[in-house]
Amino acid sequence: MDKVQNNKAWFLVLPVLVLVAFSAVIPLMTVVNYSVQDTFGNNVFFWEGLTWFQEVLTSRQVHSALGRQLMFSGIILAIQIPLGILIALCMPKKGVWASVCLVLMALPLLIPWNVVGTIWQILGRTDIGFLGYTLNSLGISWNYSRNPLHAWIIVVTMDVWHWTSLVALLAYAGLQSIPQAYYQAAKIDQASRWKVFRYIELPKMQGVLLIAILLRFMDSFMIYTEPFVVTGGGPGTATSFLSIDLVKMALGQFDLGPAAAFSIMYFLVILLVSWVFYTVMTNLDKAEGR
Repeated sequence: MDKVQNNKAWFLVLPVLVLVAFSAVIPLMTVVNYSVQDTFGNNVFFWEGLTWFQEVLTSRQVHSALGRQLMFSGIILAIQIPLGILIALCMPKKGVWASVCLVLMALPLLIPWNVVGTIWQILGRTDIGFLGYTLNSLGISWNYSRNPLHAWIIVVTMDVWHWTSLVALLAYAGLQSIPQAYYQAAKIDQASRWKVFRYIELPKMQGVLLIAILLRFMDSFMIYTEPFVVTGGGPGTATSFLSIDLVKMALGQFDLGPAAAFSIMYFLVILLVSWVFYTVMTNLDKAEGR
C-alpha cells in the first residue's frame, strides 16, 4: 500500500526559512550588489563589474594575509588535534572524576572571545602580566607588541588554550561510543596499547575527528576577535589575518566595493572547504555502513 506524504510539517520550518532569508540571504545579496558597483554616497552607484574581484585577486596585501591565515590554521590543527586526542585518552571513562574533567574541559569554551583576548593581552604584558613578567625575570626578552615571533606564540597559545577542549570533548565522545567487546578482544589477543589505539580507537574516532577538524578549520580561518584584541594585527602586519584585513578595508578605508568582493571570495573558500570535509565524512559513513 502506497504511503500518503504529509507535507504540512513544512509549515513548521517556514518561520526558520523566513528568519534565515532576512538574516543571511538578504545581507548576502546586498554584499553581492556592492561587489559589482562603486558608490560615492547619496545612494548613487556606478557599475564596475568584476573590477573589484580582479583587484582583490591581484592584491599583495591579500596574498600575504592569506598566507598568514593558512599558516595559522595549519599550526592550530597540527597542535590541537593530537593534543585533544591525547587529553581524551587520559580522561577517566566513568565515575565522579569523569564528570569533573568534562566540566573543567568545557569551561574555556564558555568564555566569550573578546574576554579570552583580554585575558591573554593582560597575561602577556611585561608590566602587569604574569606570563610576560615571569619570562623577563628568567632573562627572556619578551615583548609580543614588538616581536612578530612573540606575537605569533601568544596568539597560537591563546587559541590552543581556548579551543583544544572542543577537540578533546569530541574525541572523548568518540571513545565512549566504542563497545567494550573490542577492548576485551584486544586484551585476549594481548594487543599493545599502541595497537589498541591504532586499530580500534582511531578508526572509531574518524567521524568525530573529521567534525573536529572541520569546526576548528572554519573557526581558525575566520578568527578575528582574539588576535585583534591581543595584538591588533601587529606588530606591523605579523598577525593581520584575512578577517582583520577585511575589517580594515571595509571600515577603516571604507572601500566597500573591494571589501564586498573580498568577503564573497572569503565566504566561497570556507564553503568549498566545508563541502570537501562534508563529502569525506559522508563517504566514510557509507564505507562504515557497508
